[in-house]
Amino acid sequence: MPLIRPFAGLRPVPERAEEVVAPPYDVLNSAEARERAKGKPWSFLHISKAEIDLPEDIDPYDPAVYAKSAENLQKMLGEGILIRDNKDCYYAYRLIMNGHSQIGLVAAASVADYDTNRIRKHEYTRPAKEDDRVRQIEALNAQTGPVLLAYKSQPDMDAILENVAKTEPLVDVTADDGVQHTFWIIDDEETIAKISAGFDAMDAIYIADGHHRSASASRVAKTKGGDGNQNSDYFLSVIYPHNQMKILDYNRVIKDLNGLSKDEVLAKLEGKFEVRAEDAAVSPSKPTEFGMYLDGQWYRLNINADLIPNDPVASLDVSLLADNLIAPILGISDPRTDNRIDFVGGIRGLGELEKRVNSGEMAIAFSLYPTRMEALMAVADANEVMPPKSTWFEPKLADGLVSHVLD
Repeated sequence: MPLIRPFAGLRPVPERAEEVVAPPYDVLNSAEARERAKGKPWSFLHISKAEIDLPEDIDPYDPAVYAKSAENLQKMLGEGILIRDNKDCYYAYRLIMNGHSQIGLVAAASVADYDTNRIRKHEYTRPAKEDDRVRQIEALNAQTGPVLLAYKSQPDMDAILENVAKTEPLVDVTADDGVQHTFWIIDDEETIAKISAGFDAMDAIYIADGHHRSASASRVAKTKGGDGNQNSDYFLSVIYPHNQMKILDYNRVIKDLNGLSKDEVLAKLEGKFEVRAEDAAVSPSKPTEFGMYLDGQWYRLNINADLIPNDPVASLDVSLLADNLIAPILGISDPRTDNRIDFVGGIRGLGELEKRVNSGEMAIAFSLYPTRMEALMAVADANEVMPPKSTWFEPKLADGLVSHVLD
């Protein structure tokens, strides 16, 4: 079976796309989604977060939510807001945010290759979140949230996408967060064949974001019992060249100093880090460098080179900080379960770190250099798992631009 294949996408008619396109389901809570969809009857949030159309106290995992989602999908189909292409196509999808541009391929990716790790993972998944996506897929008979994938940049494949971007797009909308989403259909048989062959020649592609969506697709495929060639044997994905993808820093804030004073914390850093006080907020300029905000003062920390192991996981900045400071000094050994630590996506800026410490909510904050795509792929190639909250990808893919029907 091919690594990827074209599919007949379910998508908004172009003139209604701006009304439909919505933030991904997992970046908004129910209250935020309800507010964002106010006055927007065709927002895809009515499908991806259907609890917004039910009583406010309903559990988002209640069976009624999935039933409402299916009802809303049928309504949008019946009203002609959504249509399905009459042939299998690839699609190109460009994102532009704050001057950064990336163009990728929308395709159906093989569950079999996911199961055998040719589509490589770097995170654990949580059963409750998988269960939610399984129920959503089964209720809709469709995958509506694309998995963000990466391929190692190849000039021939990159050029195909760049050439598509020179043509008239089907959809070009700017969302209310300022991100521009541009979408093209690739229905030329010769181009489709070139794309399919190019990906089939790749050793691997990589999950960047969407581990729960891909895991749930695998579970649904097993229940369908397909022969490997059914729609349910593939999952909705958008695949970008690795060198176009943008990972932001994923920073840490901690509630207390583990019973230590400021001076004791600084003393314990000796021998592990070169520490220098700074007059302004510290945004690390390279890997293995960190910013620390403590008691109204920023510090630049550079870890001693002999503490950096030759290991794809242990050498990550998030691991170096955890293994040499957060665990041994601040006493947080499991960031997955310890409620003394929280994580702040780089999209919020360093001012958010200062705010949370200055307010007294947190005692200390750390800024990190963004994880590099090469490091992520090295971890996945080693069949290892990254620490939690290692990557924050921006810009985010929209929900509703295209969906993958399983019949």
